[in-house]
Amino acid sequence: MKIGTPKEVFAGEARVAMTPDSALQLQKLGYDCAIETGAGAAAGFTDDAYEAAGVEVVKTAAALWKGADIIAKVRPPSDAEVKRLNGDKLLISFFYPGQNQELMEAAAKKGASVIAMDMVPRISRAQKMDALSSMANIAGYRAVIEAGNNFGRFFTGQITAAGKVPPAKVLVVGAGVAGLAAIGTSTSLGAITYAFDVRPEVAEQVESMGAEFVYLDFEEEQQDGAATGGYAAVSSPEFAAAQLAKFRELAPEMDIVITTALIPNREAPELWTKDMVESMKPGSVIIDLAAEKGGNCKLTVMDEKIVTDNGVTIIGYTDFPSRMATQSSTLYATNIRHLMTDLTPEKDGQVNHNMEDDVIRGATIAHEKEITFPPPPPKVQAIAAQKKEKPKELTPEEKRAQEIAAFKAQTKQQVTLIGVGAALVLLVGLVAPASFMQHFIVFVLSVFVGFQVIWNVAHSLHTPLMAVTNAISSIIILGALIQIGSSSLLITVLAAAGVLMASVNIFGGFLVTRRMLAMFQKS
Repeated sequence: MKIGTPKEVFAGEARVAMTPDSALQLQKLGYDCAIETGAGAAAGFTDDAYEAAGVEVVKTAAALWKGADIIAKVRPPSDAEVKRLNGDKLLISFFYPGQNQELMEAAAKKGASVIAMDMVPRISRAQKMDALSSMANIAGYRAVIEAGNNFGRFFTGQITAAGKVPPAKVLVVGAGVAGLAAIGTSTSLGAITYAFDVRPEVAEQVESMGAEFVYLDFEEEQQDGAATGGYAAVSSPEFAAAQLAKFRELAPEMDIVITTALIPNREAPELWTKDMVESMKPGSVIIDLAAEKGGNCKLTVMDEKIVTDNGVTIIGYTDFPSRMATQSSTLYATNIRHLMTDLTPEKDGQVNHNMEDDVIRGATIAHEKEITFPPPPPKVQAIAAQKKEKPKELTPEEKRAQEIAAFKAQTKQQVTLIGVGAALVLLVGLVAPASFMQHFIVFVLSVFVGFQVIWNVAHSLHTPLMAVTNAISSIIILGALIQIGSSSLLITVLAAAGVLMASVNIFGGFLVTRRMLAMFQKS
Protein backbone atom coordinates (compact mmCIF):
# COMPACT_ATOMS: atom_id res chain seq x y z
CA MET A 1 0.00 0.00 0.00
CA LYS A 2 1.08 3.58 -0.61
CA ILE A 3 1.07 6.42 1.93
CA GLY A 4 0.74 9.88 0.41
CA THR A 5 1.07 13.33 1.96
CA PRO A 6 -0.41 16.31 0.08
CA LYS A 7 0.56 19.92 0.50
CA GLU A 8 -1.56 21.62 3.16
CA VAL A 9 -4.23 23.88 1.65
CA PHE A 10 -5.05 25.73 4.89
CA ALA A 11 -3.75 29.29 4.67
CA GLY A 12 -0.55 29.80 6.68
CA GLU A 13 -0.08 26.12 7.56
CA ALA A 14 3.63 25.29 7.26
CA ARG A 15 3.66 21.80 8.77
CA VAL A 16 3.84 18.56 6.83
CA ALA A 17 2.70 15.08 7.91
CA MET A 18 5.68 13.16 6.48
CA THR A 19 9.38 13.89 6.84
CA PRO A 20 12.27 12.11 5.11
CA ASP A 21 13.14 10.35 8.38
CA SER A 22 9.57 9.18 9.04
CA ALA A 23 9.33 7.99 5.41
CA LEU A 24 12.32 5.70 5.95
CA GLN A 25 10.59 4.17 8.97
CA LEU A 26 7.31 3.76 7.08
CA GLN A 27 9.14 1.95 4.31
CA LYS A 28 10.48 -0.52 6.89
CA LEU A 29 6.81 -1.32 7.63
CA GLY A 30 6.39 -2.31 4.00
CA TYR A 31 4.75 0.87 2.65
CA ASP A 32 5.57 2.92 -0.42
CA CYS A 33 5.68 6.65 0.26
CA ALA A 34 4.68 9.60 -1.91
CA ILE A 35 4.51 13.34 -1.34
CA GLU A 36 3.22 16.28 -3.33
CA THR A 37 5.95 18.50 -4.68
CA GLY A 38 6.71 21.39 -2.33
CA ALA A 39 4.67 19.92 0.54
CA GLY A 40 7.61 20.06 2.96
CA ALA A 41 9.25 23.25 1.71
CA ALA A 42 7.75 25.52 4.39
CA ALA A 43 8.98 23.12 7.07
CA GLY A 44 12.50 23.00 5.66
CA PHE A 45 12.28 19.65 3.83
CA THR A 46 13.14 19.81 0.13
CA ASP A 47 11.90 17.52 -2.61
CA ASP A 48 15.48 16.32 -3.07
CA ALA A 49 15.60 15.23 0.58
CA TYR A 50 12.44 13.20 0.08
CA GLU A 51 13.73 11.61 -3.10
CA ALA A 52 16.97 10.68 -1.30
CA ALA A 53 14.81 8.90 1.29
CA GLY A 54 13.07 6.87 -1.40
CA VAL A 55 9.87 8.93 -1.49
CA GLU A 56 8.05 9.46 -4.80
CA VAL A 57 7.50 13.17 -5.44
CA VAL A 58 4.13 13.70 -7.19
CA LYS A 59 3.55 16.91 -9.14
CA THR A 60 -0.15 17.50 -8.40
CA ALA A 61 -2.48 16.98 -5.45
CA ALA A 62 -5.02 15.22 -7.68
CA ALA A 63 -2.47 12.64 -8.77
CA LEU A 64 -1.35 12.06 -5.20
CA TRP A 65 -4.89 11.57 -3.85
CA LYS A 66 -5.66 9.19 -6.72
CA GLY A 67 -2.54 7.06 -6.35
CA ALA A 68 -2.31 6.81 -2.53
CA ASP A 69 -4.18 4.27 -0.41
CA ILE A 70 -3.48 6.16 2.82
CA ILE A 71 -3.55 9.96 3.04
CA ALA A 72 -1.63 11.52 5.94
CA LYS A 73 -2.05 15.24 6.47
CA VAL A 74 -2.08 17.84 9.25
CA ARG A 75 -5.22 19.96 9.03
CA PRO A 76 -8.78 18.62 8.57
CA PRO A 77 -9.58 18.00 4.89
CA SER A 78 -11.31 20.69 2.89
CA ASP A 79 -14.61 20.01 1.12
CA ALA A 80 -12.71 19.48 -2.12
CA GLU A 81 -10.36 16.99 -0.48
CA VAL A 82 -13.23 15.01 1.03
CA LYS A 83 -14.66 14.56 -2.46
CA ARG A 84 -11.44 12.76 -3.43
CA LEU A 85 -12.00 10.07 -0.79
CA ASN A 86 -13.47 6.65 -1.58
CA GLY A 87 -14.08 3.32 0.12
CA ASP A 88 -10.51 2.13 -0.50
CA LYS A 89 -8.79 5.03 1.24
CA LEU A 90 -7.74 5.74 4.81
CA LEU A 91 -7.39 9.38 5.91
CA ILE A 92 -5.23 10.27 8.91
CA SER A 93 -5.25 13.90 10.09
CA PHE A 94 -6.46 16.25 12.76
CA PHE A 95 -10.23 16.38 12.28
CA TYR A 96 -11.97 17.78 15.40
CA PRO A 97 -15.16 15.77 14.77
CA GLY A 98 -17.10 17.53 17.51
CA GLN A 99 -17.06 20.76 15.52
CA ASN A 100 -16.91 19.30 12.00
CA GLN A 101 -20.04 17.15 12.00
CA GLU A 102 -20.94 17.78 8.33
CA LEU A 103 -17.39 17.08 7.18
CA MET A 104 -17.38 13.81 9.11
CA GLU A 105 -20.71 12.76 7.60
CA ALA A 106 -19.43 13.54 4.10
CA ALA A 107 -16.30 11.42 4.68
CA ALA A 108 -18.39 8.56 6.02
CA LYS A 109 -20.70 8.64 2.97
CA LYS A 110 -17.67 8.26 0.74
CA GLY A 111 -16.92 5.00 2.57
CA ALA A 112 -13.42 6.07 3.61
CA SER A 113 -11.96 5.19 6.98
CA VAL A 114 -10.93 8.30 8.93
CA ILE A 115 -8.57 8.40 11.89
CA ALA A 116 -8.54 11.70 13.80
CA MET A 117 -5.18 12.35 15.47
CA ASP A 118 -6.93 14.64 17.95
CA MET A 119 -9.04 11.68 19.14
CA VAL A 120 -6.16 9.39 20.14
CA PRO A 121 -7.11 8.30 23.69
CA ARG A 122 -4.87 9.53 26.48
CA ILE A 123 -3.74 6.19 27.84
CA SER A 124 -0.17 5.12 28.54
CA ARG A 125 0.19 2.91 25.45
CA ALA A 126 -0.93 5.73 23.16
CA GLN A 127 1.43 8.44 24.42
CA LYS A 128 3.75 7.93 21.43
CA MET A 129 0.80 8.75 19.12
CA ASP A 130 -0.56 11.71 21.11
CA ALA A 131 -0.25 14.45 18.52
CA LEU A 132 -2.24 16.91 20.62
CA SER A 133 0.39 16.72 23.35
CA SER A 134 3.21 17.00 20.80
CA MET A 135 1.74 20.19 19.36
CA ALA A 136 0.77 21.59 22.79
CA ASN A 137 4.35 21.11 23.97
CA ILE A 138 5.62 23.20 21.06
CA ALA A 139 2.89 25.82 21.55
CA GLY A 140 3.83 26.24 25.22
CA TYR A 141 7.49 26.69 24.39
CA ARG A 142 6.79 29.06 21.51
CA ALA A 143 4.41 31.12 23.67
CA VAL A 144 7.25 32.02 26.02
CA ILE A 145 9.54 32.88 23.09
CA GLU A 146 6.79 35.05 21.58
CA ALA A 147 6.26 36.75 24.93
CA GLY A 148 9.98 37.47 25.22
CA ASN A 149 9.96 38.93 21.71
CA ASN A 150 7.26 41.41 22.74
CA PHE A 151 8.48 42.09 26.28
CA GLY A 152 10.77 45.06 26.76
CA ARG A 153 13.05 43.58 29.43
CA PHE A 154 15.15 40.55 30.27
CA PHE A 155 13.49 37.47 31.70
CA THR A 156 16.27 36.96 34.21
CA GLY A 157 17.32 39.60 36.72
CA GLN A 158 20.67 41.33 36.26
CA ILE A 159 22.89 43.62 38.28
CA THR A 160 25.18 45.63 36.01
CA ALA A 161 27.26 48.78 36.21
CA ALA A 162 24.44 50.52 34.37
CA GLY A 163 21.86 49.53 36.97
CA LYS A 164 19.73 46.72 38.36
CA VAL A 165 17.20 44.86 36.20
CA PRO A 166 14.53 42.94 38.15
CA PRO A 167 13.50 39.48 36.86
CA ALA A 168 10.26 39.20 34.93
CA LYS A 169 7.24 37.72 36.66
CA VAL A 170 5.37 35.17 34.56
CA LEU A 171 1.99 33.62 35.35
CA VAL A 172 0.98 30.46 33.49
CA VAL A 173 -2.74 29.68 33.77
CA GLY A 174 -3.33 25.98 33.19
CA ALA A 175 -0.63 23.38 33.84
CA GLY A 176 -1.39 20.87 31.10
CA VAL A 177 1.15 19.89 28.45
CA ALA A 178 1.35 23.41 27.00
CA GLY A 179 1.41 24.98 30.45
CA LEU A 180 4.21 22.75 31.71
CA ALA A 181 6.24 23.45 28.57
CA ALA A 182 5.76 27.18 29.15
CA ILE A 183 6.73 26.82 32.81
CA GLY A 184 9.91 24.92 31.94
CA THR A 185 10.93 27.47 29.31
CA SER A 186 10.14 30.45 31.53
CA THR A 187 12.07 29.15 34.54
CA SER A 188 15.05 28.18 32.37
CA LEU A 189 15.16 31.77 31.08
CA GLY A 190 15.37 33.01 34.65
CA ALA A 191 11.90 34.48 35.20
CA ILE A 192 10.04 34.22 38.48
CA THR A 193 7.29 31.87 37.38
CA TYR A 194 3.88 31.28 38.92
CA ALA A 195 1.34 28.71 37.77
CA PHE A 196 -2.29 27.95 38.48
CA ASP A 197 -4.44 24.94 37.68
CA VAL A 198 -7.75 23.64 39.00
CA ARG A 199 -6.35 20.09 39.25
CA PRO A 200 -4.72 19.60 42.65
CA GLU A 201 -2.42 16.80 41.48
CA VAL A 202 -0.32 19.11 39.26
CA ALA A 203 0.96 21.27 42.14
CA GLU A 204 3.94 18.99 42.76
CA GLN A 205 4.76 18.90 39.03
CA VAL A 206 4.76 22.70 38.90
CA GLU A 207 6.93 23.07 41.98
CA SER A 208 9.37 20.40 40.77
CA MET A 209 10.03 22.58 37.70
CA GLY A 210 11.02 25.57 39.82
CA ALA A 211 7.76 27.50 39.63
CA GLU A 212 5.45 28.55 42.46
CA PHE A 213 1.97 27.05 42.46
CA VAL A 214 -0.83 29.54 43.15
CA TYR A 215 -3.20 28.11 45.73
CA LEU A 216 -6.74 29.34 46.35
CA ASP A 217 -8.13 29.85 49.82
CA PHE A 218 -11.17 27.84 48.83
CA GLU A 219 -12.35 24.44 50.00
CA GLU A 220 -13.81 22.40 47.15
CA GLU A 221 -13.32 18.78 46.15
CA GLN A 222 -11.76 18.94 42.67
CA GLN A 223 -12.02 15.99 40.32
CA ASP A 224 -8.73 14.25 39.62
CA GLY A 225 -7.47 14.94 36.10
CA ALA A 226 -6.88 11.24 35.51
CA ALA A 227 -10.62 10.65 35.68
CA THR A 228 -11.24 13.13 32.85
CA GLY A 229 -8.65 11.90 30.39
CA GLY A 230 -5.95 14.23 31.72
CA TYR A 231 -8.00 17.41 31.20
CA ALA A 232 -9.39 19.77 33.78
CA ALA A 233 -13.05 19.42 34.70
CA VAL A 234 -15.52 22.30 34.68
CA SER A 235 -15.35 24.23 37.96
CA SER A 236 -18.29 25.29 40.08
CA PRO A 237 -19.41 28.96 39.94
CA GLU A 238 -18.12 29.50 43.49
CA PHE A 239 -14.70 28.13 42.61
CA ALA A 240 -14.58 30.19 39.40
CA ALA A 241 -15.38 33.35 41.39
CA ALA A 242 -12.58 32.62 43.87
CA GLN A 243 -10.26 31.95 40.95
CA LEU A 244 -11.03 35.32 39.31
CA ALA A 245 -10.55 37.09 42.64
CA LYS A 246 -7.08 35.57 42.94
CA PHE A 247 -6.19 36.60 39.38
CA ARG A 248 -7.31 40.19 40.11
CA GLU A 249 -4.93 40.17 43.05
CA LEU A 250 -2.03 38.91 40.91
CA ALA A 251 -2.67 40.98 37.74
CA PRO A 252 -0.88 44.22 38.79
CA GLU A 253 2.28 42.26 39.69
CA MET A 254 2.61 40.10 36.56
CA ASP A 255 4.71 41.11 33.56
CA ILE A 256 3.71 38.17 31.34
CA VAL A 257 0.55 36.05 31.46
CA ILE A 258 0.24 32.86 29.39
CA THR A 259 -3.23 31.29 29.39
CA THR A 260 -3.63 27.67 28.25
CA ALA A 261 -6.97 26.66 29.80
CA LEU A 262 -9.05 24.73 27.29
CA ILE A 263 -11.40 21.75 27.59
CA PRO A 264 -11.99 19.73 24.39
CA ASN A 265 -15.23 20.45 22.52
CA ARG A 266 -15.99 23.48 24.72
CA GLU A 267 -15.55 27.21 24.39
CA ALA A 268 -12.52 28.51 26.26
CA PRO A 269 -13.38 29.73 29.78
CA GLU A 270 -12.93 33.45 30.37
CA LEU A 271 -10.22 33.72 33.03
CA TRP A 272 -8.56 37.09 32.35
CA THR A 273 -11.18 39.83 32.33
CA LYS A 274 -11.02 43.38 30.96
CA ASP A 275 -10.45 44.93 34.40
CA MET A 276 -7.50 42.56 34.98
CA VAL A 277 -5.92 43.75 31.71
CA GLU A 278 -6.49 47.37 32.73
CA SER A 279 -4.75 46.77 36.08
CA MET A 280 -1.58 45.39 34.45
CA LYS A 281 1.57 47.48 34.00
CA PRO A 282 2.37 49.10 30.65
CA GLY A 283 4.60 46.83 28.59
CA SER A 284 3.05 43.65 29.98
CA VAL A 285 2.28 40.80 27.60
CA ILE A 286 -0.60 38.30 27.45
CA ILE A 287 -0.27 35.17 25.29
CA ASP A 288 -3.64 33.47 24.84
CA LEU A 289 -3.19 29.88 23.65
CA ALA A 290 -6.96 29.33 23.75
CA ALA A 291 -7.66 32.04 21.14
CA GLU A 292 -8.99 29.51 18.62
CA LYS A 293 -11.88 28.72 20.99
CA GLY A 294 -12.71 32.29 21.98
CA GLY A 295 -9.74 32.91 24.24
CA ASN A 296 -9.18 32.93 27.98
CA CYS A 297 -8.71 36.70 27.87
CA LYS A 298 -11.75 38.87 27.28
CA LEU A 299 -9.89 41.19 24.87
CA THR A 300 -8.15 38.52 22.77
CA VAL A 301 -8.59 38.83 19.00
CA MET A 302 -8.04 35.56 17.16
CA ASP A 303 -4.89 35.47 15.00
CA GLU A 304 -3.99 39.05 15.85
CA LYS A 305 -1.71 41.02 18.14
CA ILE A 306 -3.26 44.07 19.75
CA VAL A 307 -2.01 46.71 22.19
CA THR A 308 -4.51 48.09 24.72
CA ASP A 309 -4.83 51.73 25.75
CA ASN A 310 -2.72 51.05 28.86
CA GLY A 311 0.08 49.48 26.84
CA VAL A 312 -0.62 45.75 27.37
CA THR A 313 0.17 43.54 24.37
CA ILE A 314 -2.33 40.70 23.80
CA ILE A 315 -1.37 37.98 21.33
CA GLY A 316 -4.04 35.61 20.03
CA TYR A 317 -2.10 33.65 17.42
CA THR A 318 -3.44 30.16 16.71
CA ASP A 319 -0.50 28.88 14.68
CA PHE A 320 2.25 28.56 17.29
CA PRO A 321 3.21 25.00 16.21
CA SER A 322 3.32 26.16 12.58
CA ARG A 323 5.74 28.92 13.59
CA MET A 324 8.19 26.13 14.46
CA ALA A 325 7.28 24.04 11.44
CA THR A 326 10.42 21.89 11.26
CA GLN A 327 10.15 20.72 14.87
CA SER A 328 6.36 20.38 14.70
CA SER A 329 6.49 18.33 11.50
CA THR A 330 9.16 16.04 12.92
CA LEU A 331 7.09 15.26 16.03
CA TYR A 332 3.78 14.97 14.17
CA ALA A 333 5.26 12.69 11.53
CA THR A 334 6.67 10.52 14.32
CA ASN A 335 3.21 10.31 15.92
CA ILE A 336 1.76 9.12 12.60
CA ARG A 337 4.58 6.64 12.12
CA HIS A 338 3.85 5.10 15.53
CA LEU A 339 0.15 4.91 14.62
CA MET A 340 1.03 3.13 11.37
CA THR A 341 3.14 0.68 13.38
CA ASP A 342 0.03 -0.29 15.36
CA LEU A 343 -2.00 -0.47 12.14
CA THR A 344 0.59 -2.77 10.56
CA PRO A 345 1.32 -5.53 13.11
CA GLU A 346 2.74 -7.86 10.42
CA LYS A 347 4.99 -5.14 8.90
CA ASP A 348 3.79 -6.23 5.48
CA GLY A 349 2.60 -2.89 4.16
CA GLN A 350 -1.07 -3.79 4.70
CA VAL A 351 -3.36 -1.91 7.10
CA ASN A 352 -5.13 -4.03 9.72
CA HIS A 353 -7.86 -1.68 10.96
CA ASN A 354 -8.55 -3.54 14.21
CA MET A 355 -11.60 -1.93 15.82
CA GLU A 356 -11.05 -4.04 18.94
CA ASP A 357 -7.87 -2.11 19.69
CA ASP A 358 -8.49 0.71 22.19
CA VAL A 359 -6.26 3.23 20.43
CA ILE A 360 -7.41 2.53 16.87
CA ARG A 361 -11.08 2.38 17.86
CA GLY A 362 -10.83 5.57 19.90
CA ALA A 363 -9.21 7.55 17.09
CA THR A 364 -11.45 6.20 14.30
CA ILE A 365 -14.38 8.51 13.57
CA ALA A 366 -15.61 6.89 10.33
CA HIS A 367 -15.28 3.31 9.11
CA GLU A 368 -17.13 1.18 6.53
CA LYS A 369 -19.61 3.99 5.72
CA GLU A 370 -20.55 4.42 9.39
CA ILE A 371 -19.79 7.27 11.79
CA THR A 372 -18.00 5.80 14.79
CA PHE A 373 -17.77 9.03 16.78
CA PRO A 374 -17.98 9.37 19.74
CA PRO A 375 -15.98 6.26 20.68
CA PRO A 376 -16.80 4.07 23.69
CA PRO A 377 -14.67 4.54 26.82
CA PRO A 378 -11.34 2.72 26.48
CA LYS A 379 -11.07 -0.64 28.22
CA VAL A 380 -7.89 0.59 29.86
CA GLN A 381 -8.58 3.87 31.59
CA ALA A 382 -6.39 6.20 33.54
CA ILE A 383 -6.81 5.47 37.23
CA ALA A 384 -7.76 8.45 39.28
CA ALA A 385 -5.65 9.04 42.32
CA GLN A 386 -7.27 7.64 45.40
CA LYS A 387 -7.97 10.12 48.15
CA LYS A 388 -6.38 8.75 51.28
CA GLU A 389 -7.68 9.91 54.58
CA LYS A 390 -5.01 11.21 56.92
CA PRO A 391 -4.52 9.04 60.00
CA LYS A 392 -6.00 10.46 63.16
CA GLU A 393 -3.54 12.18 65.47
CA LEU A 394 -3.28 10.25 68.75
CA THR A 395 -3.15 11.95 72.11
CA PRO A 396 -0.21 11.18 74.45
CA GLU A 397 -2.53 9.03 76.60
CA GLU A 398 -3.66 7.02 73.55
CA LYS A 399 -0.06 6.52 72.42
CA ARG A 400 0.91 5.33 75.90
CA ALA A 401 -2.03 2.92 76.00
CA GLN A 402 -1.05 1.51 72.60
CA GLU A 403 2.56 1.01 73.73
CA ILE A 404 1.46 -0.81 76.92
CA ALA A 405 -0.91 -3.04 74.96
CA ALA A 406 1.80 -3.87 72.43
CA PHE A 407 4.30 -4.64 75.26
CA LYS A 408 1.83 -6.93 77.00
CA ALA A 409 1.06 -8.78 73.75
CA GLN A 410 4.77 -9.22 73.00
CA THR A 411 5.53 -10.41 76.54
CA LYS A 412 2.66 -12.90 76.42
CA GLN A 413 3.92 -14.27 73.10
CA GLN A 414 7.49 -14.61 74.36
CA VAL A 415 6.45 -16.33 77.62
CA THR A 416 4.30 -18.75 75.63
CA LEU A 417 7.17 -19.59 73.27
CA ILE A 418 9.63 -20.07 76.16
CA GLY A 419 7.15 -22.30 77.97
CA VAL A 420 6.58 -24.43 74.88
CA GLY A 421 10.33 -24.62 74.27
CA ALA A 422 11.04 -25.63 77.88
CA ALA A 423 8.39 -28.34 77.71
CA LEU A 424 9.91 -29.72 74.51
CA VAL A 425 13.40 -29.74 76.06
CA LEU A 426 12.05 -31.65 79.12
CA LEU A 427 10.38 -34.20 76.86
CA VAL A 428 13.64 -34.72 74.95
CA GLY A 429 15.53 -35.01 78.27
CA LEU A 430 13.32 -37.91 79.36
CA VAL A 431 14.66 -40.12 76.59
CA ALA A 432 18.02 -38.61 75.59
CA PRO A 433 21.37 -39.36 77.35
CA ALA A 434 22.98 -36.70 79.57
CA SER A 435 25.90 -36.11 77.14
CA PHE A 436 23.50 -35.26 74.33
CA MET A 437 21.44 -32.91 76.50
CA GLN A 438 24.48 -30.79 77.36
CA HIS A 439 25.13 -30.05 73.70
CA PHE A 440 21.44 -29.77 72.86
CA ILE A 441 20.79 -27.12 75.53
CA VAL A 442 23.76 -25.06 74.31
CA PHE A 443 22.42 -25.37 70.75
CA VAL A 444 18.93 -24.25 71.75
CA LEU A 445 20.24 -21.26 73.72
CA SER A 446 22.53 -20.18 70.87
CA VAL A 447 19.64 -20.33 68.41
CA PHE A 448 17.46 -18.30 70.76
CA VAL A 449 20.13 -15.65 71.37
CA GLY A 450 20.99 -15.41 67.67
CA PHE A 451 17.35 -15.07 66.73
CA GLN A 452 16.85 -12.27 69.26
CA VAL A 453 19.94 -10.41 68.03
CA ILE A 454 18.87 -10.51 64.36
CA TRP A 455 15.14 -10.00 64.92
CA ASN A 456 15.67 -6.81 66.95
CA VAL A 457 17.59 -5.05 64.17
CA ALA A 458 15.33 -2.49 62.43
CA HIS A 459 14.32 -3.51 58.90
CA SER A 460 15.79 -0.35 57.40
CA LEU A 461 19.19 -1.25 58.87
CA HIS A 462 19.32 -4.85 57.74
CA THR A 463 21.57 -4.26 54.75
CA PRO A 464 24.52 -2.53 56.49
CA LEU A 465 24.22 -4.15 59.91
CA MET A 466 23.13 -7.71 59.17
CA ALA A 467 26.72 -8.35 58.06
CA VAL A 468 27.87 -7.43 61.56
CA THR A 469 25.20 -9.52 63.28
CA ASN A 470 26.12 -12.45 61.06
CA ALA A 471 29.74 -12.05 62.07
CA ILE A 472 28.76 -11.92 65.76
CA SER A 473 26.55 -14.97 65.40
CA SER A 474 29.44 -16.78 63.72
CA ILE A 475 31.04 -17.30 67.11
CA ILE A 476 29.87 -20.81 66.43
CA ILE A 477 33.26 -21.13 64.76
CA LEU A 478 34.71 -21.71 68.21
CA GLY A 479 32.56 -24.80 68.63
CA ALA A 480 33.65 -26.07 65.26
CA LEU A 481 37.33 -25.52 66.13
CA ILE A 482 36.89 -27.56 69.33
CA GLN A 483 35.23 -30.42 67.47
CA ILE A 484 37.67 -30.47 64.56
CA GLY A 485 40.07 -32.69 66.56
CA SER A 486 37.46 -35.38 67.11
CA SER A 487 38.38 -39.00 66.53
CA SER A 488 35.33 -39.38 64.27
CA LEU A 489 36.04 -38.63 60.60
CA LEU A 490 32.44 -37.46 60.02
CA ILE A 491 32.60 -34.96 62.91
CA THR A 492 35.98 -33.68 61.70
CA VAL A 493 34.65 -33.12 58.17
CA LEU A 494 31.53 -31.34 59.46
CA ALA A 495 33.62 -29.20 61.82
CA ALA A 496 35.98 -28.23 58.98
CA ALA A 497 32.99 -27.27 56.80
CA GLY A 498 31.60 -25.22 59.70
CA VAL A 499 34.91 -23.38 60.09
CA LEU A 500 34.98 -22.63 56.34
CA MET A 501 31.43 -21.29 56.17
CA ALA A 502 31.76 -19.30 59.38
CA SER A 503 35.00 -17.74 58.11
CA VAL A 504 33.34 -16.69 54.87
CA ASN A 505 30.48 -15.22 56.92
CA ILE A 506 32.81 -13.27 59.22
CA PHE A 507 35.16 -11.80 56.60
CA GLY A 508 32.46 -11.32 54.00
CA GLY A 509 30.19 -9.62 56.50
CA PHE A 510 32.77 -7.08 57.54
CA LEU A 511 33.79 -6.48 53.90
CA VAL A 512 30.19 -5.72 52.90
CA THR A 513 29.79 -3.38 55.87
CA ARG A 514 33.05 -1.57 55.03
CA ARG A 515 31.99 -1.04 51.40
CA MET A 516 28.55 0.24 52.34
CA LEU A 517 29.94 2.68 54.88
CA ALA A 518 32.39 3.92 52.25
CA MET A 519 29.43 4.91 50.05
CA PHE A 520 28.53 7.63 52.57
CA GLN A 521 32.02 9.12 52.72
CA LYS A 522 32.89 12.21 50.68
CA SER A 523 36.17 10.78 49.45
